[in-house]
Amino acid sequence: MSNPMAQRLNLHRQPFTPWPAIRAVVRAVPAVAIVGVFSLLARGGFRHWSAPSLLELAGLTAILASVGLTVWRYRRRASAATLREELELGGAVLATAFVAVALAGPAIFPLVYLVVAVLVTFVSRGAGLTLLAAALVFDAMEQLPGSPATLGVHAAFLLVFAVLYHGVLAARLRAARSAEENAVKNRIAEVEERARTFRLVNAGTNDSLPGAGHDEKWLLASVKEIEGTLGNALEIAETALKTHSVGVFLLTSDDRSLKLHDCRSQSERVQRERFPAGEGILGALLKRAVPVRMASANGVKGINWYDEGGPTVRSILAVPIVETKGLVRGVLVADRLEYTPFQEEDERLLSTVAAEVLRAVEVERVMGYIRKARDEKERFFRAIEELNRAGAPDQVFLAVLESARQIAPVDFCAVTLVAEEAGQRTHRIVRMTGVTAPGRGLEGRTFPDNHGLVANVVRYGAPLPGREIAMERQVIFDAELQVRALAALKIFPLLAGDRILGTLVAGSRKKGAFDGDALRMLEVIAGQAGQAVLRAQLYEQMERMATTDGLTNLLNHRTFQSRFDDALGTAKRYGRRLSLILTDIDHFKSVNDTYGHPTGDQVLRGVARILKAKARDVDLVARYGGEEFAIIMPETDEKGAKAIAERIREAVEAEVFQTEQGPLKITLSLGIATFPEASQEKQALVDLADQCLYFAKRHGRNQSVTVAQLQPGRRQTA
Repeated sequence: MSNPMAQRLNLHRQPFTPWPAIRAVVRAVPAVAIVGVFSLLARGGFRHWSAPSLLELAGLTAILASVGLTVWRYRRRASAATLREELELGGAVLATAFVAVALAGPAIFPLVYLVVAVLVTFVSRGAGLTLLAAALVFDAMEQLPGSPATLGVHAAFLLVFAVLYHGVLAARLRAARSAEENAVKNRIAEVEERARTFRLVNAGTNDSLPGAGHDEKWLLASVKEIEGTLGNALEIAETALKTHSVGVFLLTSDDRSLKLHDCRSQSERVQRERFPAGEGILGALLKRAVPVRMASANGVKGINWYDEGGPTVRSILAVPIVETKGLVRGVLVADRLEYTPFQEEDERLLSTVAAEVLRAVEVERVMGYIRKARDEKERFFRAIEELNRAGAPDQVFLAVLESARQIAPVDFCAVTLVAEEAGQRTHRIVRMTGVTAPGRGLEGRTFPDNHGLVANVVRYGAPLPGREIAMERQVIFDAELQVRALAALKIFPLLAGDRILGTLVAGSRKKGAFDGDALRMLEVIAGQAGQAVLRAQLYEQMERMATTDGLTNLLNHRTFQSRFDDALGTAKRYGRRLSLILTDIDHFKSVNDTYGHPTGDQVLRGVARILKAKARDVDLVARYGGEEFAIIMPETDEKGAKAIAERIREAVEAEVFQTEQGPLKITLSLGIATFPEASQEKQALVDLADQCLYFAKRHGRNQSVTVAQLQPGRRQTA
């Protein structure tokens, strides 16, 4: 059992380590030395160095040791110096300067100006101001009360030196930064030009580079490294193999031709244009994908990498540039005009150079991929912005199709919307682009809910199909609305919260066309499209509520007035006719009194439906007020308006409204006024049409009356 007293005694017997105390003493040396030296200076020390005292020697040694110690501590630190360390170093240097002045006399006092100016420039602002104040205070202690004029001169020069030196150095730093920025810009411009030559800039895009970010600039800077790699490799081969020519010939994108990429040659006849890849020695090498060594004292036959009239080559060495998967990318050729056959070690050297060339080509490919991926992301974000800007549903549908076409290789794309009425769900293809069944248009077509892919996507709210399927057996819309010639398909739901508004259908003739990135971007586009469609529908609904009559779904009175102004202005501008029809339901008050207002509303809706059906597509039909309606008829004379009015009157007369009290039939009275014959002013046309309407009512109802009938002797306005 342990004794508590013994434990306490053991605690006091722990070994003593002197290092913390030693570090504290060393740490205090600079401050003690600075204070000590300034104290000696204030008491007239260091003035008679011919017989220095021990205290002066100790002070000078301590201050010099402080400078060395502080500098050593600076070099060991990885982070910036603290305020204390700056004051220790600055104070030690300043004290050393005052000691030098005391030893050499006032003639070298400008040394203090220079030291203060340097310190103020290179230390932090707080430390610089503190050191400047210390120099002024110490100088004042020495000069006052004996020589205030000298103190003023010293103080003025200290301030001027500090400010000017700081300002000049700051200006030079700004100039250096500006020169560096200009050099970087020039370097970037040079790299971009080399990138275009090296086919990196237009890898996947034709966009220019001024807007590229820092990362892209850094990536493009590696173009120089790639060119350097190729150049160094060829120079090594040229020097080591003592060649007449050594060059890299790469296959073009269609693998049918070879084209010089880079070379080192003593001849001006090296083939610079593309030439057939299946001919000559290089053609045989590409087929076999093995190195070739040939030599002939009379000249090697089958050389096609020189223009006509090129030199006679007596020794050649060619190695294929083969990718990891065994695909031949090009050839590396070395030749000599002398009959000096290449050896096996030469072949190994050139194969190593070919591997280095291949590495450079693969770096180029990676750079192209990075550039292409960047552009794809930019197109994706632009597509999102376009969807967010789209207002009307048609704008949204067009933006969706264009976005899908930009971010994925689609050959067919469609947007469908779903509607539900009386428990029955129907689908409509609102927009589409691309291949369709021969002679059959899909846009605007509707189909009922079924077991096709579109209906199932709406039903389950998930993209379909989940994997690649045989397209010839799949029903996308329904059995009658077929899309052929597709090898890949993906259908995404248009989601808006918990609602499914429709689908985005994307198809391609290429099997496996939709990779992971394209699928993810299309899915995001579909989600954004759902939100955009919902916003557009809500906007359209609000606009319709603001412009249409809630009971009849015709234009309301305010909208009628605005549209009438527009139509009349167009007619005046282009010298065209315009007719206005005002119509009123005969004895409508008795309908309300006898059958009730619900039946009156039924009659109003029925008359509005007939007016809309019998009017032309270009005509504007509005509820004018109560049981009155108005029709604006562009480019229609009095005779044409009369014919349409009679057609409407007869259709209403033939209509039978079924009510709880039994069948009900009604009639209409109509008044017609035409621009410019009746009048050229809007209000006059409305008044004349209204007079014609009431003339019809007073003379038997169920008839249409024109201004010519109302005023047979009236002179028509030209």
